[in-house]
Amino acid sequence: MKEEMKGLYAAIIVSMVVIFATNWFFPRNGEETTLKQDTPSVETTQSSSTEAPAIEQQVSTKIAPINEARIQIENTEIKGSLRVKGARFDDIYLTKYKKDLTPNSENVELFYPAQTETPYYAEFGWLTTQSGIALPNADTSWKYKSGKLTSQNPVVLEWNNGQGIKFIRKISIDDNYMFSVEQIVENNSDKDIELYPYGLINRSNSTSQSATKVVHEGLVGVIDETLKEIKLDSFKKEPKQEFSSTGGWIGFSDHYWLSALILDNGTQSKVKFAKTAENTYQTDFVGEAIKIEKGSVGTFSSKLFTGAKEIRLLDKYTKELNIEKFDLAVDFGWYYFLTKPFFYILDFLYRFIGNMGWAILLFAALLRLAMFPIANKSFESMSKMKKVQPKIQELQNKFKDDKVKLQTEMMNLYRKEKINPASGCLPMFIQIPVFFSLYKVLNIAIEIRHAPFVGWIKDLSAPDPLTVSAITGIGIPSFLDIGVWPILMGLTMYIQQKLNPTPANKDQARMFALMPIVFMFMLGHFASGLVIYWTLSNVLSIIQQRVIMKKVGV
Repeated sequence: MKEEMKGLYAAIIVSMVVIFATNWFFPRNGEETTLKQDTPSVETTQSSSTEAPAIEQQVSTKIAPINEARIQIENTEIKGSLRVKGARFDDIYLTKYKKDLTPNSENVELFYPAQTETPYYAEFGWLTTQSGIALPNADTSWKYKSGKLTSQNPVVLEWNNGQGIKFIRKISIDDNYMFSVEQIVENNSDKDIELYPYGLINRSNSTSQSATKVVHEGLVGVIDETLKEIKLDSFKKEPKQEFSSTGGWIGFSDHYWLSALILDNGTQSKVKFAKTAENTYQTDFVGEAIKIEKGSVGTFSSKLFTGAKEIRLLDKYTKELNIEKFDLAVDFGWYYFLTKPFFYILDFLYRFIGNMGWAILLFAALLRLAMFPIANKSFESMSKMKKVQPKIQELQNKFKDDKVKLQTEMMNLYRKEKINPASGCLPMFIQIPVFFSLYKVLNIAIEIRHAPFVGWIKDLSAPDPLTVSAITGIGIPSFLDIGVWPILMGLTMYIQQKLNPTPANKDQARMFALMPIVFMFMLGHFASGLVIYWTLSNVLSIIQQRVIMKKVGV
């Protein structure tokens, strides 16, 4: 029995090491691409982010937009405004999402004006290597016709540089989170000009990186079909990272929110991720040169995503707008091949049932059904092991001083009883990757954020709130303060353990006896949806194992 226990320990340890090691040592970043150095660079937005000197203090985002001319933005998912001066996207609210579960919680605010404590904005424009050409910048006062920017009503901004060159910007938005910006240049001057289109997203105080490393938060993009996830800490060694890419996208990723510039599929863009000032970061692109002869017109179209990382919507944009791997804005992790299908199954079940908690429970039942043949063989083997345990103990007592003879006799007993000791480890190998993939889904999918279950569970992506301290009012250490569902899970693990063969070695038996307690506290602070799934999975395993034990005669 000792050798079988060693095999089980090895299965658990190796599986967990492989899972954590692949995520830790093999980040999903690719090799850098060689850059062309003959294009102008958006070095920083210091000049473009300098605001009117009359505003000396940082103010709240609700006050800042009032102090300047703005075009209101509104569709079914977004509400906010576009700053006319500089044509800057810097005031975006997500109307479908609240900051928390309190009754009067405000909508999630994604973009913030430059006068606020945490500026976060996007802008587009032109660069040139020619001297003497006046270009629009953050201080440019654009002319526009009054009206609100909606999915049915685009807006047009115009500015003449006084040198015979007219700049026009047509801005539109779809029904979700995607802006389209068409930049038009009418060259009525007496010379040919050459301009480079650019776009940037600038963000300050963006320090909320995930401490658990479950979800990437920071700079992100797909550069030449390769995902780049850049941690803010990486800029301590190198203040900027440059690439070139044909197609793809770049931006900032939060746990559930994303801002992204969509790169042109037909031309090569110079891309940069940089730290531009203390606690301020920027990602930008510069497109290929556009030559505009005198008397002609040049155009360049860009897209900007500002919204929630809704997986189905990102997949839709990937297909309809031909955006390379846009779904990877959601951090599916190393086990993408499991994580994403799991999400789609859960989402289908949710749409069918109408409650994500019940969808998780049904998913657990379906998964248990899919694993039924493997689990059945495993439980049969374990039940037979339990049945012959008295004989094994007799052999251990009889050959306690002859380990070789003991192993030989035990193998003969296994062959006689048609028992495969290793078969009990196979479900563990399968269950651990499934567990971590589901754990990832429950942490990354915004569709599970604030999703309620029954009773006191109001958010399946958060730990069980009905903790020991919440019930008793007694303050206890946070790692011991677990909820009801983790306790139920620990109880089911204990019952399940009692159905398995007891290790003959007393030290091993004590270790196994502690496992339900260890897992109970370890999972006690995980997403409640995951704990609920694990509890039901244990219950189904107990039922299946009891039926098989009765069949075998244990």
